[in-house]
Amino acid sequence: MAGAVRYATALVLIHLILAGAAAAQTNGPRHPTWWAKYQYLLKRPSKTAPATTESVAAGDNVDLSNECGPQSEAFITYDPPQATLAAGSNEIFRAPMRGYFSSDGGGTWSGVDLPLPPPLSGTHATRFGSDPSLAVDSRGNVFYSYIVVFFGNGKGVDGTELAVARSTDGGQTYPAANASYFSFDTGSSHFNDKPLMAADSNPASPFRDNVYVAWDAATGGSSSGGIRVARSIDHGVMFTVTRVDDSKGPGQGIGAIPFVGPNGEVYVAWNDFHASVIAFNRSFDGGVTWDPTRVVAPKAAAYTAAVPAESFRGALAYPACDADRSPGPHRGRLYCAWMDLTPAGAADIFFAFSDDKGASWSSPAPVADQLSFAVDRFNQWLSVDPVTGEVNVSFYDTRNDTTGAGYTTDVYFTQSADGGSSWLSPNVRVTTESSNEHDCNGLFPCPGIDYLNQYGDYEGLVSYGGVSHPIWTDSRRQLEASAGCRTDLAMEEVVSATVH
Repeated sequence: MAGAVRYATALVLIHLILAGAAAAQTNGPRHPTWWAKYQYLLKRPSKTAPATTESVAAGDNVDLSNECGPQSEAFITYDPPQATLAAGSNEIFRAPMRGYFSSDGGGTWSGVDLPLPPPLSGTHATRFGSDPSLAVDSRGNVFYSYIVVFFGNGKGVDGTELAVARSTDGGQTYPAANASYFSFDTGSSHFNDKPLMAADSNPASPFRDNVYVAWDAATGGSSSGGIRVARSIDHGVMFTVTRVDDSKGPGQGIGAIPFVGPNGEVYVAWNDFHASVIAFNRSFDGGVTWDPTRVVAPKAAAYTAAVPAESFRGALAYPACDADRSPGPHRGRLYCAWMDLTPAGAADIFFAFSDDKGASWSSPAPVADQLSFAVDRFNQWLSVDPVTGEVNVSFYDTRNDTTGAGYTTDVYFTQSADGGSSWLSPNVRVTTESSNEHDCNGLFPCPGIDYLNQYGDYEGLVSYGGVSHPIWTDSRRQLEASAGCRTDLAMEEVVSATVH
C-alpha cells in the first residue's frame, strides 16, 4: 500500500476511535513533547518508586527501567575516565526523571531518580521532569539535562525551566546540591522544550569542559521564542543563554542538538519546521557569539510524520549530529542524520556530512538498507566513535512487520567506516523481539500501551572504542502481569544492547 494511503488510513482510524481526544494526543507545536506526561499526571498521582531498581536481561537486550509503567525518550552516554555508562529516560507515570548506570559495559544496570526543584506555590501545585539528555566532560563529570514543567491549582501549566544535574560517580547519584535551574518562563503558552546537551571533553580545546544545552523556547508554537543555547564554564553551576537562530525569523524550531568539534568548535542543528529545513549554526569562541544561520538540507516532513507505528503521537523530525574527534582521516568532519519522507510517502533516515565546519554539506543520502517493499524508519540517533572515527546510526524499523499495517518495529543499527561513503548492509537487527505500540496481538485499544506516549520523540546511541550502545523504548512486556504489574498498566520499557 502506498505510504500516503497508509498514513491517511491511520489518521482516519485515530479520529474514528478517539474522536475529539485525538487532537490532544497529536504531537505538534501546540502540544510540546512533554505533553504526554502532563496529561498522564493530570489524571493520576505520580507513582513512588524504590530508591533503586535493577535491570532484567532478555538475551542480548537488557531492560534498564524494569518498572510498572510507561517510559520514553531514552538517552545514553559513555564516561571514559570511569569506564562506565550512564543513561536516562522520561518516566511518564512518575514526576522525577530516571537515571541509570552500568559499570560492566551495559550487562547490568541500576536506576536512580533525578532531583526536582520545589513546586511554585499552592497546596495542589506540582512539577515534573521531561526530555532527558546526558554528556560527560574530560574529568568524568556526568551531566544530565531536562526540563521542569510546573502545573497545578486548575490553572494548567504555570511555567517551565531548564535543569542540569551533575554526578561525580558515573551516574550513580545526582545530589540535589549539584543541580542547576535556569531560564524559567511563566505561563501555559510559553514553554521550553526538548533540551539536548554536549560537553567539550577535548584535552587541547581552549574551552575544555564547557557544557552546552540547546533547546527551543516557543510561544504556543507561534512567531516568537527561537532556538537557544546555554553554556557553562564552571562545570554546570551557572549557565549563560544565547539565541542562535535568526532573531528576525519565525522562531518555529524543534529538536536542537549541540555538538562539539575536536578543537572546541560548538555546533547546533535543529528542525526549522517553518522553512522545512534542517538548520545549523556554529560558534568558534565557546558559544559566546554565533554565525548567521545555515542550512544542512531541505526536507519534506515538516514537524512530524504520521507513521502507522507511531500514528497516535507522530514521529518527530529532528537531526542527530556529531563530529569526528578521532585521530583518523576524517577528523573534524561533521555528520547529521534525520528522518524524512520518501517520494513514496514512507519515512526513512537520511544523512549529510561537512568537511568545512558546516559551511557546506553533502547531498542527503539514506543510511539504511533500501528494500523492495514499504518500510518506515524513525527516531534515529547518530554517534561518531571518538577512538575509531566510525559513524554509527540506530533507528526504529518496520521491515519485520507482521500486522500488514506497519505497526511492528525493531531497532536496527548500521555503521560507516569510511566517513559516510558506504554503510554496513544488511543492517544489524538489535532487538531480540519486536514491539507493537498500536495493539496487543490485534486487540485495540491495548491496555498495555499509553497512546499519548508511544515511542516518544527520540532514542539514544553512544559509541566508544569500537563498541556501540543503542537505547530505546520497547513494549514487548506490554501485558506482563507475571512481573508483578497490573495488566492495565502500560509496560513501555527502556531497553539497551551492546553492539560490537
